[in-house]
Order: sequence, then structure tokens, then C-alpha cells
Amino acid sequence: MASSEFQEFVQTLKDKVNIVDVVSGYVQLDRKGNSWWGCCPFHHEKTASFIVNETDKYFHCFGCNASGDVIKFVQDIENVDFMDAVKILADRVKLPVPAPSGADAAKTMELKQRKDMCLKVVNETAHFYLANLRSGKAEQHLKYIESRKLTGKVVTQFGLGASMNFYDLPRYLLDKGYTPQQIQDAGVCTLGEEGRLIDAQGGRLIYPIINSFDEVIAFGGRLLKKADNLAKYKNTKDTIIFNKSKTLYNINLLKKLKKQQKISEVIMVEGYMDTISLYSAGFTNVVASMGTSLTQDQARLIKRYSENILISYDGDSAGQSANARGLEILQDEGLTVKVVSLPEGMDPDDVIKKQGNAGYQACLDAALPLIDFRLKYAENGLDLTNTSDRRKYIQAALRIVKGEKSDSTQEDLLKTIRDRTGTSLQALKDELGKVDLSVAPEQAPAEPRDADAAAERKAMLREWNTKETKASRFVSAAYLFGAKCAEKTDISSVPVFNDLHKIIISYVKNCQEDGEKPRPGDLISSYGVGESHMSSSDARDLGLEGYEMWRVAALSEGDSLQGPVADKYFQDCVYTLRMKQLKDERDRCDRLCKAEQDPDRKREWLMKYQEALSAIRSLTKQARAEKVKEIS
Repeated sequence: MASSEFQEFVQTLKDKVNIVDVVSGYVQLDRKGNSWWGCCPFHHEKTASFIVNETDKYFHCFGCNASGDVIKFVQDIENVDFMDAVKILADRVKLPVPAPSGADAAKTMELKQRKDMCLKVVNETAHFYLANLRSGKAEQHLKYIESRKLTGKVVTQFGLGASMNFYDLPRYLLDKGYTPQQIQDAGVCTLGEEGRLIDAQGGRLIYPIINSFDEVIAFGGRLLKKADNLAKYKNTKDTIIFNKSKTLYNINLLKKLKKQQKISEVIMVEGYMDTISLYSAGFTNVVASMGTSLTQDQARLIKRYSENILISYDGDSAGQSANARGLEILQDEGLTVKVVSLPEGMDPDDVIKKQGNAGYQACLDAALPLIDFRLKYAENGLDLTNTSDRRKYIQAALRIVKGEKSDSTQEDLLKTIRDRTGTSLQALKDELGKVDLSVAPEQAPAEPRDADAAAERKAMLREWNTKETKASRFVSAAYLFGAKCAEKTDISSVPVFNDLHKIIISYVKNCQEDGEKPRPGDLISSYGVGESHMSSSDARDLGLEGYEMWRVAALSEGDSLQGPVADKYFQDCVYTLRMKQLKDERDRCDRLCKAEQDPDRKREWLMKYQEALSAIRSLTKQARAEKVKEIS
């Protein structure tokens, strides 16, 4: 078709499509006179400045100046190119799309043909994986599906499949007539070390990733056996049809849900199984970010379905996620964000299985606005009855409040801090005025100039901030200072891993055996540490061991080692340390079992590996039972 003829088709298409009908599918419009008004979908605003003119067939935003015809609107809102927007609209009014001509048209058609080929290859691959799962040979895959209690209906609904190995898929696609380049362009296969095509998801359980147009565009895959050099989950690489930062898992079913009913809020989780589990339990308004930090494109995508987002990440990562830039991007796009707190160590799938729909709904009902959650999270690991911890909390909390633009919200948050710390509201306001967000909060200790010492200091800083080291530090301090929270737990039953903490525990054990009371001052002074309440700036001049001993001693300030909070935290620390010991033993046995050549010795290591696994399960079960007891 000549260029002029294609332009005539485009004009016919725009005449036939009602721009108000198209836009109202994404934006709530209200008629005012001869025009339709709404809040702009391309930037955050509370007062409608987005106009759609039905007669002249254009849209315009007086806030961000976004403007154009119905094709331009679809391009921007769906993040597609011109030809894809034309196709979307043509399908809407059932018009066949002719092929354009000319130099630019040739490039457009080449791009379209490449996309179509990729979609074709990916679709063929999805059917291949599905057939594998139903072949009767995918025993491991089916066993995993059964362990996750997924019904056949759900498996079909999400199109789950199986990759049996690394070579069946490329052989199948080549036999179908696809070229090696086409197969690689689609992202389903890659080149192995020998230059041979291999399945990019070799041996994994397959989760098809489907876009809002119901097209399979990529795959996620889960390992069924642990492998040290392979990630548990893996996604298709970015291709011409798949960009992870612009995609959300389950967006296709969310779009279908919107056609059936109004979506008041969308639940966002991290992964495939959380999505499937929630959907199966009736929480069908769910999508997954697939483990990535959220992007502006994803925020705009989700905004088409609801302006209210519930972030429901795993219980052991939600706090970190809540402080990530990704969630603030959602707010910047005008979305109302709340964070769902889950029991520590549990993900949404765990909550559904262990506490049922009602338990998960209770978590949703208790969701906090993002800034309130961040304020709450700032208190984690701190005892506000302790002077030092209380000051740390106030410093962190005021930085959070400073980032809030609303004066009334700042006032409300300051009252929360006042109630938690006992500090006067006026004092908090005075301190808030001094907070400078352009300056990073104080980090201690400072790095020395010597390169080797600096490298050592960096390594030690990383170790000091691990969960296990914090637990080891608290337990060591509790025994050293004779805290009541440590009285009921035999010191010999608690492992520690930091060398200095081992010295402390050994010293306390020797004192107990000799019937003497530990004298913390003697041990502390041997590392060059003076009074336990010395400042962090003073402590920076100490050596690494001295600085760590100062951190142990600092725990004794105030009442941080006493009271119900200390009792609970001590038991949590003991659990953390015992779990690390068991996991280290499991990994050691696994490593030695794999390396052992003698069959009898190999069996011995395997038995020890299984014993470690059993102990881990037992300890986990015990801990979860305690959590449930606390909740109830």
C-alpha cells in the first residue's frame, strides 16, 4: 500500500474510534460542557487538568502538556510504538491493518516482523513446556507443584510448564524451522560454553510471563534442586518484546478482573508463587514485581488499574523494601501506598497456608501508610528505654519525617515520636528544623587512611551489620553483664561465631565453672576500652577488636539488657545463632558428601546432612509455633 493510502487508513481509523471511549478505559472522565475532564494519567495531580475533546478528537493536559490524538494516547499509556498502537485500535473496531510503504515504513515493518517472530517463538516454547508438564515424565516438577498445593485448574490458568533439560527445547524449535538467531532473539535459548544452543531455563519449573494483551512474552523459571552456582529463580533476558522493568507478573489476569469489576486496590508481591497462592485463595487483585526494584514504567502500568497499592513483600525483607526508592516512585506517580507487615520469616504464601485467608486478610487490614511503616521499622532492634537506642531512633525518625511534604502529616508523625520516646513535641520540632537530608547520617567508624587498614575496616563493618553478628553481640553482652534474659539458657548451648564473642563466652564459662561472678571491667579494659558510655567518636580511635568490645559494652547502658523486650530479643538471637550453626553444618556435610568418592563415607556424610536438615526443620517449626502463640 502506498504511503498516502496508509495515511488514509490511519485517518479512517481515527474517525471510527471514539477517543472518549478509549481514554475512559484508563481515566475517569467527567463531562463539562463540550469537553471531558479528568486527572492526567501521565503525571501526579489531584485537581483535574486533563481534557479530552470528543469533537476534534484530541487530548491535552494543562499540567504536563501531554497532548495528541487517540493513537498518541495509546502509544503513551500502553508504552508501545506507533504501529502497535494502530493495531490495538484497529482490533478494537475490527479493521484489518494494511502494510505501509516507504523507507520509514520498511523499518517499521521490519521491527514489527521481528516482534511477531519473537512472539511466535515464545508462544511455541510455552506450548512445548506445557506439553512437557503433561507428558508424564515431569515427575520432579509435578512433585513440586503438589508440595505447593496447586490445583490443576490453577496450573492451567497460569500456564505452568516444565523444562526437562537443556537440549530438548532448541532441538524442537530448530525442527520447527526457526533459525538459531530467531531463537536467541526471543530469549528462550542461549549459547552454551561449546557454542551450542541450550534452553535458557534448562531443568526448571516454568512460569510464563504474559502481558496485558494476553501474549506470552517471557518466562520465569525455578530450580527444583539446589545448585551453588545457579540462582533459584531466573527470568528471560530483556528482548524486543520483554523488558522486565516495564512488566508486572499477572497483569493479564488483573486486566480481565478490571473488566468485570472496579478494583479498589492492588496487592503487589515479590514473586510468582506468592502471586499464584494469593490468586488461588481469592485475592485476585495481585501482581508481582518479580524481585526487581520498582520502576516508573511499572508504577504507571499499575496506576491504570488502581491508585491504591498494598505492598506485601516477605516478612524478612519488607522493611528494607519499604526504604527502597522503588516504593517512593509509586508515591511520586500519585499512588497511595501502604505496606503490609507479615510475620518475620514468612511470605504471603506461608501466611495463606498456615493462617488461612482470614490470617492474610488481617495482615492487609493492618497495612500502614508507607511513611508510618518506615517510622515503625526505624524502631526495629532498638530498645527505646535505653538512652543510646532512643537517640538513634529519634535521629532516624526525624529524617523520615523531614522527607514528608505535608505539614499536617509531619505534625502527626512528630506526635507519634513524642509518644514513643517521651521527648517533648517542641524539642522534636526544634531538632527537625536542624535535619539536613543532603547530609548522610553519621556512620561509624571512619575509615583510616592506610589502604590495608581501610580494607580491613570495610570488611569488619560488613560483618558488624549482619543479623548473626548482631545476635552474637547481644548474647555475649547478656552473659557478660549477667542479664536476667540469659539466666534460663545454658551458655554452652548457644553458639557464637565472632572471635571476640567466643573469647567473651569462654571467659564467662570459666567464671561459672570457678563459681565466680564475671567482672566485665577487667575484660573490657584489656581491649583498651574505657567506660562503656564513651562516645562513638572516641571509640573510632580504637583498634577493630577494641571498637567491637566497645559496642558490646555499650549494650549495658541504661536498661537495654533487661525487661520483656530484652527477653524476647535474646531468644530471637539464640534462634538466629542456632539456625546459623545448623545451616553451616548442613552446607559442610553437603560439600563433603559431593566431594567424597568412597561409597560408605559418602553415605555417612549424607546421613549427617539429613540429620542437619531435620534439625533445621524442627527448629523452624518450634520458632513458628512460638510466633503463632505470640500472635494468638
